[in-house]
Parts: sequence; structure tokens; C-alpha cells
Amino acid sequence: MLGIIGGTALLAAKLPLLQPKTVATPFGKTDVHAGKFIFIPRHQNTTPPHNVNHRAHLAACKILGVDRLILIGSTGGMKEHIRPGTIVIPDDYYCPWDIPTLHNNDIHHVPPVLDAGLRRTLHDLIPDAVPGTYLQAHGPRFETRAEIASFAEHTDIVGMTIASELTLANELGIPVAALCTVDNYANGIGGADAPDYNEIIAVAQQNGERISKLVTEIVEKLA
Repeated sequence: MLGIIGGTALLAAKLPLLQPKTVATPFGKTDVHAGKFIFIPRHQNTTPPHNVNHRAHLAACKILGVDRLILIGSTGGMKEHIRPGTIVIPDDYYCPWDIPTLHNNDIHHVPPVLDAGLRRTLHDLIPDAVPGTYLQAHGPRFETRAEIASFAEHTDIVGMTIASELTLANELGIPVAALCTVDNYANGIGGADAPDYNEIIAVAQQNGERISKLVTEIVEKLA
């Protein structure tokens, strides 16, 4: 069963017909949309990124039999050549802040893996996509120029959620890959000011048709 988790990047996307349902997990309830595949809205309507219940979302994936997972996220580009409109398929990720785990009461170390087969499938569907390293910032605020200048030396795009989801998917043994839309330049890149959330929403709305087409192709290929 294919699972997709998405947030801002999917605001204007038209998804295939799915039935809404609520799934109870050991970490709380989460709303999902089920059918040929499972879709979980990351923000559950209004939850800000630093409060997303990632453990409930990933537990729901496991309960519903998800055995391949695609994460779709909105990001800021931290290199001038990774301009708005680019799609990045991360091949690594970095989070210097706390990240959730399912193993608070036992010793269990899991290597971070972005599934090579799923990444290859995404690259086949999106030939102009580029690889890169995803940085997860804490949120809800955007990053300072100094933070971006420091992190940009070793990472390429910045978001607030996907590293947590990747880590939990690995803990649950669910093969996972990510698809990131670049909707703005990060603070200070290319002379950009600090991002404006309303502008990011506007870009997501403009990209709705393209993202809808990509989701349809992902579902046709993997579901």
C-alpha cells in the first residue's frame, strides 16, 4: 500500500478520490484519506510544523499497511542555483534539533535511509529533479540569515518536517523517499529577504496543477 504525506506543497493539488477516516494510534488520533493509496495531510488543517504529531501519522501508516511512503514538502533553496520552481529529491538529510522517536524506553538504533528504489522512481517521473541534502529547522519561525549562511555550506534545501518523518519511517521499517518543491529562496540567498508565508502559499497555489499531475503519476506508478 502506497502512503503519501504532504502539507503546504499540496494546498492546491487535486488528489484522486479518497474516503476520509480517523485512525487511532498509541500516539493519538490522526485523520487520513484512504482508497487506492493512503494520504495523510501533514498539518491536519491548522497544526503548525513544530507541533505536528509525526508519531501518530507514521503509526497510522503502519497500522493501515503502508509499505512504501512518499513525503512531499515545501522548502526554501539554500543555493542560488536551486531556485524557486526546482524540485529536489533528497539523498540525505540533517537535523541539529530534537527529532521524534518511537524508542524512548528502549535502546534501538536505526540507520537513516532514503530508499534507493523509490528515489529512482521519482527521478524517472521527474527527470529535471535534482538531488540534495534536506535540512530540518525547528520552526515555526523562519531561519535567520546567519543560520542559513552556516547551514548552506553542507545542505541544500530547508524545511520543518520531513527529517522527522524520514526518521520515524525508518524506525517502522517503511521504505521512504521525499519529493521537495522549492517555493522560495531561504533568507539571504540570492539577496532574498526572510521568507513571507503568504508568498509561499501563493507559490503553492500557482503550482497546484503541476503537483496534481506529479501525485497522479506517483500513484499510477507505485499504488
